[in-house]
Amino acid sequence: MSKGCYEPPENPPPSSYPKKLANIIGLFESLPEEEKRENLIAYSEQTKKYEPRPDETFDLEDVRKDEECTDTVGVFLKVHEGRRAQFRITLGPQVQTLTKAMTSILCKGLEDSAPEEILELPADFVPKIVGGQLVRARSQTVYYILTRMKSVCKVYLNRLRAAQQSA
Repeated sequence: MSKGCYEPPENPPPSSYPKKLANIIGLFESLPEEEKRENLIAYSEQTKKYEPRPDETFDLEDVRKDEECTDTVGVFLKVHEGRRAQFRITLGPQVQTLTKAMTSILCKGLEDSAPEEILELPADFVPKIVGGQLVRARSQTVYYILTRMKSVCKVYLNRLRAAQQSA
């Protein structure tokens, strides 16, 4: 394998994925490549569904344009009672279809997961969803939203720990 290529770790047990995400992974694993692409396009068309609504408030908001992304991305985290996370995402008009698809998949698949669970989530499921060929072609893109979501969870948990220590 050439230097710089992504090599997924051994398959962790299915219990390492939140239930909703595991269901999505199972669906994509059962599909041939062409149907995977069709489903990715369908997921990419659902991103508006995961944008913040005017009446929503969030525990953490992170809106920025990173070097590895073509446009501004906003990640909004709300942690409900029982440590159930909910994400909303805003994507600029230049964001690629694959990033949009991963956004919808992650928002749906990680809904109601604990921030700690999201932070510990292995990224090895991504090739199972998008297929090895697209992972190689778009290696940074497919992991970008997951990285941002994990980052927001880490900041949230650090703030929570700091608040508990000062109380």
